Amino acid sequence: MSTINPNGKEIVSVTTELCGKPLTLEVNRIGFRTTASVLVKYGDTVVLGTTQVGTRPIQLDYFPLSVDYEEKMYAAGKISGSRFIKREGRPSDEAILIGRIIDRPIRPLFPKGYRAEVQVVASVLSMDPAFRPDMVAMIAASSALSISGAPFDGPVAGLRVGRVNGEFKAFLTPEEREQSDLDLVVAGIESGVVMVEAGANQVDEEVVIEAIAWAHEAMQPAIKLQRELAEKVAKEAIEYELVLPNEDIQAEVDTWVDGRFGAELHHPYPERNALINEIRWAFHEEMAEKLGEEAYDKETRDEYDEAFTMALHKDVRRGIVDSQTRPDGRKLDEVRPLSSEIGILPRTHGSSLFTRGVTQGMNIVTLAPLSYAQIVDTMEVSDGERRYMHHYNAPGYTVGEVRRLGSPGRREIGHGYLAERAVLPVLPTEEEFPYAIRSVTEIMSQNGSTSMAATCSSVLALMDAGVPLKAPVSGIAMGLMMDGDTPYVLSDIADAEDFAGDMDFKVTGTEQGITAVQMDMKLHGLPVEILAQAIRGSKPGRLHILEHMKSTIAEPKTNLSPFAPRIEKIKINPEKIGAVIGKGGETINKITSETGAEIDIKDDGLITVASSDAASIEKALNWIKGLTEEPEVGRVYEGKVVSIKDFGAFVNIMPGIDGMVHISQLSKERVEKVTDVLSEGQTVKVKLTGIDERGRLSLSIKEVE
Repeated sequence: MSTINPNGKEIVSVTTELCGKPLTLEVNRIGFRTTASVLVKYGDTVVLGTTQVGTRPIQLDYFPLSVDYEEKMYAAGKISGSRFIKREGRPSDEAILIGRIIDRPIRPLFPKGYRAEVQVVASVLSMDPAFRPDMVAMIAASSALSISGAPFDGPVAGLRVGRVNGEFKAFLTPEEREQSDLDLVVAGIESGVVMVEAGANQVDEEVVIEAIAWAHEAMQPAIKLQRELAEKVAKEAIEYELVLPNEDIQAEVDTWVDGRFGAELHHPYPERNALINEIRWAFHEEMAEKLGEEAYDKETRDEYDEAFTMALHKDVRRGIVDSQTRPDGRKLDEVRPLSSEIGILPRTHGSSLFTRGVTQGMNIVTLAPLSYAQIVDTMEVSDGERRYMHHYNAPGYTVGEVRRLGSPGRREIGHGYLAERAVLPVLPTEEEFPYAIRSVTEIMSQNGSTSMAATCSSVLALMDAGVPLKAPVSGIAMGLMMDGDTPYVLSDIADAEDFAGDMDFKVTGTEQGITAVQMDMKLHGLPVEILAQAIRGSKPGRLHILEHMKSTIAEPKTNLSPFAPRIEKIKINPEKIGAVIGKGGETINKITSETGAEIDIKDDGLITVASSDAASIEKALNWIKGLTEEPEVGRVYEGKVVSIKDFGAFVNIMPGIDGMVHISQLSKERVEKVTDVLSEGQTVKVKLTGIDERGRLSLSIKEVE
């Protein structure tokens, strides 16, 4: 094959081994008009990573970076399972979450003040079913950025790590993922870790720390390969200007605020915020008077306001580093005041209100039959279901702003998923609790770590609803500020510390261990040793919050709400599912129409029957039992005599199942003729005494007597 593409450019390809398989990066074969495009191959997975850097001047007060992960159904040899829409449209929640996972380690690696439009797209063109393609997509996105000429301080690589039989492994098969008690994503650069996200089945903190270290070491070949590609391509750097605060303005503002911040502002929220607003307004009034209303236009005012905010952030850091005092006066490891209630809404199946400082989340739980589970139709999963769904809402009024109401954005989806993931390991199985469960967190007030408020409020509401959780889960948001090489770890961070800090991370778990982790860093990577200190530091605060939650409700309620549907279950032989469904669904339709019950059937033979009427459920269950019940030796049945022979009688004990009562088993007295004691159509009680190798049933009337 030619190494020159149709446009006369050399096709450049580099390869290394990553976790036991060849990883190949290829440039100039596909995507001629992009700023940069890289085709990445790993196993049978092929991902195209593209970067487009805008050339128009941008007047924005933020970095307009967009990162998207594109699922292509054809990559997995699938056509969408939707009945009406067959082409890819709105990304699935799973695709949005993976896009966020790729975005989070990339964003902090651009210089502060960079404002050019940058779009990164990772498109999965072929998917190896042996492993998930998301980390290959992260490498593709980083590779494209690394040769784009944009000021990207990468490259970045990522690994999704599990633990099978006590050993860490990346690129797990679906079967290995089922066995693993850990699902950890680590993204890093050569010198340190940039992002961590994990779900875990109550795993010890030390195991998570070991897994992060293992992943960072294992991803190094992918980072070195991207550097090799960048050196071969040698793309010319794109010129840019950073939008940074004017140094003269910053110096002027720093002088003005001197003596106005510090201990005077160490008050609980929202009193602190009110004091800051008073100082901010006084500052702008004085600057407007000094410069003149005409000179102090919107653009100038915004520049001075940004400098004021920077001075405020420096004051927050100074207080923590110099005196270990936080903006609201707390100690570094102190959690804000806690309050919680359950059963606050009269008609819902479960509800709670959890308050931590000024952050507040209300959660509502709804129970329904299993047929209400969400069908998941993505490139990776075929006919999967989400039986537990956590949805998160945070309108503008929760931060005191006017915002248009609309569908949830990437942040809302991400926060809801983190809280969902935190609870999944402690949910009962379908057999233990045959309900679909929807948990909705309505954030009522925000001042830091609403995803952890969503976690805590959801657990309280689930317990209020009577969902038999294996153990309660709590969550805490931690912060980190670096002063040189000295880390300062903060428990339960609020907005001011988040904005001024170097990292925020959330940890959820039970008394036994961790169930979820999410870490985002503003620094260009941190050593594993510092992350370990932060993870260990989170445990006391998390357990403190858990104790508070247990004081509100220690165990799940034993009774469901009177407004929740009643559901009973029965497990049958999967081979008998057809008998319940009937030809063309005739039997099951008849059961539901005559009993009024709602019936769900799983492939493993689990049948759930739901209704608000207990008699309706009992009638449907008895009907199903009659269709599927297996004969049980030693049990007494009431049956009908269907035929009489010289040697005995045949009795029907279950639909389609007859057994024989030998003449010697008709009575304790000697019987000369069967017709002396039985007649066809007669109802008798018989005991099943045996089943031979051919499945024939031996019955006895004598043993019943």
